Amino acid sequence: MNDSLLRQHAEQAYATELAELAKSDDRPRPPNWKLSPWAVATYVLGGTLENGFSVTPKYIGKRSLVEVAIATLATDRALLLLGVPGTAKTWLAEHLAAATSADSTLLVQGTSGTSEETLRYGWNYAKLLAEGPSRAALVPSPIMRAMADGKIARVEELTRIPSDVQDALITVLSEKSLPIPELNDEVQAAKGFNVIATANDRDRGVNDLSSALRRRFNTVHLPLPETLEEETEIVQQRAAEIGRALELPAKPPALEDITRLVTIFRELRDGMTLDRKVKLKIPSGTLSTAEAISVLNNGLAMAAHFGDGRLRASDLASGLTGSVVKDPTQDSLAWKEYLETVVKERGDWKDLYRACRELL
Repeated sequence: MNDSLLRQHAEQAYATELAELAKSDDRPRPPNWKLSPWAVATYVLGGTLENGFSVTPKYIGKRSLVEVAIATLATDRALLLLGVPGTAKTWLAEHLAAATSADSTLLVQGTSGTSEETLRYGWNYAKLLAEGPSRAALVPSPIMRAMADGKIARVEELTRIPSDVQDALITVLSEKSLPIPELNDEVQAAKGFNVIATANDRDRGVNDLSSALRRRFNTVHLPLPETLEEETEIVQQRAAEIGRALELPAKPPALEDITRLVTIFRELRDGMTLDRKVKLKIPSGTLSTAEAISVLNNGLAMAAHFGDGRLRASDLASGLTGSVVKDPTQDSLAWKEYLETVVKERGDWKDLYRACRELL
């Protein structure tokens, strides 16, 4: 394991847990899977093994959703993780690939500029010109490599990819083969191959999936955390992991500080205070759990490098304001209203009120 890396792949960061699960896993495994579906679920959701080894949870949410996702990967249908930004779609996809294939790196990042070659294959043009079309001149895509090795391929932000390019996946998902007409050849998928795609709800309609492609996917909708406690636990856990990776020399934040941050995000996201007594303007941003984690880590960096190492309201204020106020006109009004009608009125939030007001 290379500790000098800023961020390790899931199979590197959690290699010990995966090895312990493999040793104690005596349940049936689908072809080419490194773990059984039960062990994959335990790895993702956490638990204690018979030998007393503790597996940390990677995803905090409904077990049934994770089980459906894992079961889908054991069938001939691909998996589409759908949800608003910040619902851990990418995080879950990476860990599912790591647990099933021990390889989460077979990734296609979808953008408006993604070409069909990115999903299928390209060419080494120097070899192509020198030797003509051949397997040696072919540059396989991550999906082609996953097919050949019987692993899981990942496609991020599927709905950002142009519709005509998306449809390059239809033959791969239905026939489990990838034709190479230039060589009068094909690559057939080895057992264990499948695809996990992610898409967020706010992109729906940008490049909507064709009905033919949608039928090839089983869709699992990942919701925002249901409760304040659940979201607080997620933010606390992920912020601690990122803080360790960044080696931030700050003291762990108090639970009440994390709860306060998550409360702000949930109330502005819902347009209502938690007690349902005050209606609020909703800012234009997503105010996702992932953004709350970012705000907390930004605050810890401020505390570590420009403060006394302990998280203060002033350390959170700039990151919090920047996360809420995306549109200078609309969001500033919503944020000022929230500060005056909610934050100011909460007795133990006076420090946060003063810190945020200084930035307006």
